[in-house]
Amino acid sequence: MRAFQAIYDQAADFRGGSDNLEAALAQSTPKTAAELAAIPDDRWLATMTKCIFQAGFSWKVIESKWPGFEEAFEGFVVPRWAMAPDEDIDRLLSDTRIVRNGQKIRTVRENAIFLSDLAREHGSAAKVFAEWPSEDFIGLLDLLKKRGSRLGGATAQYFLRFSGRDSFVLSQDVTAALIRDGVVDKAPTSKSAQKAVQAAFNTWMSESGRPLTHISRVLAMSVGPSGAGAPPH
Repeated sequence: MRAFQAIYDQAADFRGGSDNLEAALAQSTPKTAAELAAIPDDRWLATMTKCIFQAGFSWKVIESKWPGFEEAFEGFVVPRWAMAPDEDIDRLLSDTRIVRNGQKIRTVRENAIFLSDLAREHGSAAKVFAEWPSEDFIGLLDLLKKRGSRLGGATAQYFLRFSGRDSFVLSQDVTAALIRDGVVDKAPTSKSAQKAVQAAFNTWMSESGRPLTHISRVLAMSVGPSGAGAPPH
């Protein structure tokens, strides 16, 4: 595994210099724990839902229809959806303001219950996301996969990234960089491979003093122009 500085220098070369690389990184600086803790529950549920609907679908379509989602789901108020009757779910199946995917629509109620459970257990769901240590990011992903609805894999990673939580995203470019640098030999889907990825990120955090988010983006941009122009990693 290479030192982070060597990966950074490679990314800077592709990006046209360290100034350009730093400018790109500045666009995806994660929120502080205090900022995350202040995010209301409805916004966590909304971002979860947006990422779930984007999975395997056109992100542009979901983005263009998102105001309709906000209206149809009445602002994603968690207590309201945690207690939503089946009739509300059935009504949404014919609501043209949203993408009418029954399984994904049902996740709103299921994830509202999940967020309510976290709040009951820890004081607030936001506190869990804010205070979870970056050194065990895979543990947070595991929590989302086990207790959330359709919050596994890339969906969970993008949910946390778009919420402003410090995170890595195992995109195609990031995975290619991890394989290139000997962290894994293929896409890290097994628990042992994910532990290896976490250990590598922890080493790079210690070496550089940078957050997971920036390390993830540097890895993506170190594979070449495709990483430089891709969505946030």
